[in-house]
Amino acid sequence: MKLVVITHVVHVQKDGAFWGYAPYIREMNIWFKYIDEVVVVAPLEIKKDLTEIDTFYDCESISFKQIPNFNFISLKNTFNSVFKLPLIFWRIFWAMYKADHIHLRCPGNVGLIGCFAQIFFPNKKKTAKYAGNWDPESKQPLSYRLQKWILSNSFLTRNIQVLVYGDWKNQSKNIKSFFTATYSENEKQTVLKNNIDEVAKFIFVGSLVVGKNPLYAIKLVQVLNESGIKANLDLYGNGIEKNNLENYIIENKLEEFVFLRGNQEKDVISQAYKKSHFVLLPSKSEGWPKAIAEGMFWGCVPIATKISCVPFMLDYGNRGVLLEMSLEKDLIQLTNLIKNNETLMNKSRLSQEWSQNYTTDFFEKEIKNLL
Repeated sequence: MKLVVITHVVHVQKDGAFWGYAPYIREMNIWFKYIDEVVVVAPLEIKKDLTEIDTFYDCESISFKQIPNFNFISLKNTFNSVFKLPLIFWRIFWAMYKADHIHLRCPGNVGLIGCFAQIFFPNKKKTAKYAGNWDPESKQPLSYRLQKWILSNSFLTRNIQVLVYGDWKNQSKNIKSFFTATYSENEKQTVLKNNIDEVAKFIFVGSLVVGKNPLYAIKLVQVLNESGIKANLDLYGNGIEKNNLENYIIENKLEEFVFLRGNQEKDVISQAYKKSHFVLLPSKSEGWPKAIAEGMFWGCVPIATKISCVPFMLDYGNRGVLLEMSLEKDLIQLTNLIKNNETLMNKSRLSQEWSQNYTTDFFEKEIKNLL
C-alpha cells in the first residue's frame, strides 16, 4: 500500500532522514508500521535548526514531495502565496493520483488545499486527522470552518474517516471520534503525589504564545502566593511570548516560584509531570490537549479551559478543574481544592486511571483498524 500524507508541518532533511515536530512524527511512525511505501507532501526548509522537540521518521521506504511554505498573515505573504497555490495544488493532486490511501492532516493551509484536491478522488480510501477544535459552536477562522465543512460533506468527501477529538451530536457518517497518545502500556505506573502542605507544584507545557495563555498561568500562581498558599510553576516550551513573560516575572518579583524551563525532551517532561500536583493549560483553543492528557497520565490534576473536548477529558470537573478565566473565581476554585487533600488525591487518581486507558498500544490497534 502506498500512503500519501498531506501536511503543513515544516520538515528538515538531515543525515539522510526527514525531521519535524516530534508529537506528529511519533504518531505517523505508528501509521507507517503498516504501510509498504510512504510519500510525504509538505514544506521543507534547508536552513531550519533542529530543536529538542524534533524527531525523524522511522521508515525505510519514504519519499518526500516538497511544496513551498506559505501563509496569509500579511498582505505581502498573501500576494506571494497566490502565485504558489497552483504549484502546491498540482503537486498534491499528482501525489494523490498515485496513492492507494490518502491521509490529510488538518487544520492548516496545506490541509485546506488537500481538502479541495481529494474531491477529485472519490473512490480512493482516505483518512483525515483534524487536530483542532471540532466543536460546531466554536468561533474559528474561515479556513478552519471551510475544512470542517468539506470533510463533513459526504457528497464532496467520500470514502473517508475523519478523526476528530470529542463526541459531537448530529455529525455526518464521515466523522469518527478519536484520541491521541504519548505513553505505552509498559510505561504505566501508579504515581502517588507528595503532600501538598508545603508547596503546590504546577506545570505548564506548551508553546509560549498568546493562544496558549501562559501569562494567565503565571498570574494564577501569583495570586495563590499572594493569598498565602505557597505554589511553584514550571513552564516548559518556547515561543514569541518568552521575553514578555520574563519581563513580567522580573517586574513582579516572581523569580522564586515561577521558572521558564524552555523546550525539553520527552523524558525530562515526564519526570516533571511526576513531581507536579497540577498540569495547567488556560489555552484559548485546543483539539486534544496532549499536555493535559500527559499530565493526567502521571497523576497531575488537570486545570484547563472549557474548550473543545476538554470538559469530557476532565469529566466536567470530576477529575479536574475547569477554569472560569477569572482570577478571582479560579483562585477560589484552586484554594478550595488545595485545602481539601482528600478531594485532591481523588481527582489525581481518577485522572491517572482515565488517561492510562489511552496508550500508544491502544492507539496503534485503532490505526491498524483504520488502514
